[in-house]
Amino acid sequence: MSAALLSPSVATLRTMFGDAIGRSVVSCGDTIVYVDRDRAHEILAWLRENAGEKFDFLTDITAVEYRDPERPLEVVYQLRSLTRRADLRVKIALPADSPDLEVDSVTDIWRGANWLEREVYDMFGIRFAGHPDLRRILMWETYAEGHPLRKAFPLRGRFSRSEQVRQALAAEPEAHYSHEELSLAAASRELPADMRQRLSEGRKGEVR
Repeated sequence: MSAALLSPSVATLRTMFGDAIGRSVVSCGDTIVYVDRDRAHEILAWLRENAGEKFDFLTDITAVEYRDPERPLEVVYQLRSLTRRADLRVKIALPADSPDLEVDSVTDIWRGANWLEREVYDMFGIRFAGHPDLRRILMWETYAEGHPLRKAFPLRGRFSRSEQVRQALAAEPEAHYSHEELSLAAASRELPADMRQRLSEGRKGEVR
């Protein structure tokens, strides 16, 4: 792929951070650059604050695990410069078989990283050091089957359906939901029976 198609940010990064910048590629018109895990927080902060870069909007944080077990697990940051109308994808490669699946949190750089990092932690098991509230966000906090988007995770989960039901019934909702949320759930029982039936079937548009 011609270097001319690369974002000019890649050359600037190499000048600033040297060997901490790994390979770079262009995929479907998007520039992807790999950075060293130990300096990733510094690099991402520089991309946001440097006047010539100004990647001030964090579009997404996600992770990728490939079917090939030899390939690393990747943490992916999709960045956008609103003023320059430019995009850059930054990746950190982690050994998929390593117990040390951890990178530094960027919640101090972009506040919007909070829930995004929680989702990656929940689904992939990657920890974000320095995150102010790192806990599950899609699965419940006591979910004990692992991280559902890892390739080794079985399609039907690790526990039988009966065990999943047993654990759900044994859970204490008071420990995981606010008083307001519990009050709303309790109030729903006061709705007319036909309305509760329609809501349970997902026919919200038919409720009058």
